[in-house]
Amino acid sequence: MNFLAHIYLSGNNDFIKIGNFIADGIHGHPQGFHPEIIKGIIIHREIDTFTDAHPLFRLGTKRLHARYHHYAGVIMDIFYDHFLAKNWDTYCNIPLNVFAQDFYALLNDQYEILPERNKDMVPHMTRYNWLVSYASLEGIDRTLKQMDSRTKMRSGMGSAVDELKQYYNEYEEEFKAFFNEIQHHIKFKLNDF
Repeated sequence: MNFLAHIYLSGNNDFIKIGNFIADGIHGHPQGFHPEIIKGIIIHREIDTFTDAHPLFRLGTKRLHARYHHYAGVIMDIFYDHFLAKNWDTYCNIPLNVFAQDFYALLNDQYEILPERNKDMVPHMTRYNWLVSYASLEGIDRTLKQMDSRTKMRSGMGSAVDELKQYYNEYEEEFKAFFNEIQHHIKFKLNDF
């Protein structure tokens, strides 16, 4: 799952959202953070583990593997954020734009505690409204092209929107079934803390 899903699955706790957001850059056992941020990092890892092993997610990556190899999972994460953004009203009673603006405000309010890698990302994320842009195919295409440029065009992700369009209905149905399961799984995990 990409940024939007990770943030959404964090629930209403701002520090868990921040932990979930910064988790990719934190290696090993997280130390030196507020305990709720550590929970967010752990939840992020649980989301990734559950997602990567899920049969529906793996079915989607199989469609992509021949062309994109080990980047197939990254592409799927972005596809799933598209379907979450597109179907946002099904999952959340706060409009996506409001949810996104609230999260950007949180990042700016807590800017000093963010790792440098995330600090560099915040202005771009806010300026280009990444979370809302995921709802459109144009936004997903732009995201995939940006990701491709970070790999010096080795990943080929810049053209992955073609597969999204080709198998759109299949990906969307798989996402909906998968997302119902991960919501229950992560809600249970959050209650474990």
